[in-house]
Amino acid sequence: MNESEFLNLSDEVFERIETALDEAGLDVDCLTNGNVMELEFDSGAKIVVNRHTSNQELWIAARSGGYHFAWRDGAWIAARDGAEFFATLSRAVSEAAGEAFTIAA
Repeated sequence: MNESEFLNLSDEVFERIETALDEAGLDVDCLTNGNVMELEFDSGAKIVVNRHTSNQELWIAARSGGYHFAWRDGAWIAARDGAEFFATLSRAVSEAAGEAFTIAA
């Protein structure tokens, strides 16, 4: 995948996250600045989603840990454990918000 394709795919991810959070009505501030999206919750918890262009990866930093995802077979998959990006983010958001939240893969 070239850089332009990566940027388009990752833009779609950022848009999906924002849309899903808005639709869920969670009390979270979503701030995007360049390659970084910060989710700040009333609980004080913060989740950072980072578009790492040089590695063509998406990274999630949350209380539960740090995760790296690469585009594989039509999905963002973690090399470490095979976890899917949206499932991992859904768990982290649910934990930070204190209520169930899911973004479908």
